[in-house]
Amino acid sequence: MSRKIVVLNGSPRPKGNTSALVEEFARGARENGCEVEIFLLDKMNIHGCKGCFGGGKNPEHPCVQRDDMDKIYPVYKAADVVVLATPLYYWTFSGQLRTAFDRLFAVAECNSNYANPKKESVLLMAAEGYGFDDALQYYQNLMKHLGWTERGHVLAGGVFKVGDIKGHKELNEAYELGKTIAKDNGL
Repeated sequence: MSRKIVVLNGSPRPKGNTSALVEEFARGARENGCEVEIFLLDKMNIHGCKGCFGGGKNPEHPCVQRDDMDKIYPVYKAADVVVLATPLYYWTFSGQLRTAFDRLFAVAECNSNYANPKKESVLLMAAEGYGFDDALQYYQNLMKHLGWTERGHVLAGGVFKVGDIKGHKELNEAYELGKTIAKDNGL
């Protein structure tokens, strides 16, 4: 049975450095039998969470808002692995990724104790600089809170302009990480 991977790409650049990491990760995963679905969040109509605690009443449409999250929810629920891909913006995730991720809470609302579905996770990030510490700490705290299993991360610094990542070792690291995800971690 092939593993299912959902990629939430929070980059506004479809051909940017973060997207290059995503493509290499996906190539490695697909070559090893995984199903990979990529969502380019910037091109989607996704509204911010309203904090209404009104979701969870309809597992098919977990959130009360009707927008493009309805395309993500079924893929997310079926996924074994969630890949968070983002450029580094002000020492953390992009707004596109944060907005979509906040909305995943509606799936947890489908459980009486607000339990998130158990997933494995990967972080792919690109940045002009190298200040990933705060973003990585946030990611690790998020994974701990959700009870998800971290499967790895690739942090590519020094890549600002579209295409700067070409020739960087992080592309191969993303590819190799994708290949290793094909191995079921027993979750």
